[in-house]
Amino acid sequence: MSPKVFVFSPIDAAADTYQQLEEHGCELQVAPRPWASPMAPSPQELMAGARDSDVLLGSAIYNTTISREVMASAPRLRAVSKYSIGCEDVDDEAATELGILVTYGPTESNWGGVAEGTMAYMLALLKKVRERDRYLKTDGPWRDPSLVGRYVGARADGYPGLTIGIVGLGRVGTRLADLLRPWRARLIACDPYVADDHFAAHGVQRVDLPTLLAESDVVSLHCFLNRETRHMIGAEQLARMKSSAILVNACRGPVVDEAALIDVLQNQRIAGAALDVFEREPLPLDSPLRGLGDSVLLSPHMITNNVGSGIGPAIGMATDAVLQVLNGELPDEEVIFNRAVIPLWKERFGGKSLLASAVRS
Repeated sequence: MSPKVFVFSPIDAAADTYQQLEEHGCELQVAPRPWASPMAPSPQELMAGARDSDVLLGSAIYNTTISREVMASAPRLRAVSKYSIGCEDVDDEAATELGILVTYGPTESNWGGVAEGTMAYMLALLKKVRERDRYLKTDGPWRDPSLVGRYVGARADGYPGLTIGIVGLGRVGTRLADLLRPWRARLIACDPYVADDHFAAHGVQRVDLPTLLAESDVVSLHCFLNRETRHMIGAEQLARMKSSAILVNACRGPVVDEAALIDVLQNQRIAGAALDVFEREPLPLDSPLRGLGDSVLLSPHMITNNVGSGIGPAIGMATDAVLQVLNGELPDEEVIFNRAVIPLWKERFGGKSLLASAVRS
């Protein structure tokens, strides 16, 4: 019996890899709807596609999830393999309990792009880049005191520099810290899953979240979205921030309680926010965020979209992962999202190949 791969969220750029899977004996079922469509697969459609499948393959979906019910309905399911770096649309805890591998695409072009984009957003707000450009294109006087920016790093004249708070010191947070280190800013971060020596190696002071919020001039969010982090930044947390501080969210929209953020921005209780992600995407046309002027810098979830990057480099990673799990092998650890599943996955599928012997690796 041929192994079945259900492409639940197809993208055009991955179409060429379907033939590669078919050459290895896979039977593909490709969902008809693109990931960006408001008509994303329903839970019922996901369940129907998953039922007889060995692997689910695709990009991000935003209006539904690959839930416990979907995965439990598929007794043969070995893996959910994602082209994207985000896995919030997969119940990874349920997958781990069920012995199902979740793989993702942590390409440097993606997470490195997030770090660079975060720097750009941060500097645009701190240096008033948009305001200065717009001002000079009007008929106002040559300079205006409202256009004064903020110096980031410590100086020899005694200026201490700004404090940059990084929530999540994984790939993105670490790269951001490395980019900022030569600027001589004070770097603090919170991440309960990262060892102390990693903080020290990148010049970052470990603090807890309340301390980070209270002391930071910039709060930058770089964590996964899960049950623990959903609405991690709400009204109580925003109230701890300095009135002069800015918030940058380039991870996932629901990490921030958007209604609470809108409230503090409207009432000028923080200085501003840069947002690449939102609780609802696309951002509704009637969202109050669209009317907040220079207090917000908005971007349509494109921080990783740079020439030669985007999701493209992750397609090969996902395809290789599919072939490896179908061959009864674990893929490279860097692409395994739920590493706690490895012992159970080995027990269920290790060494059990579904691929024709002629094409086994």
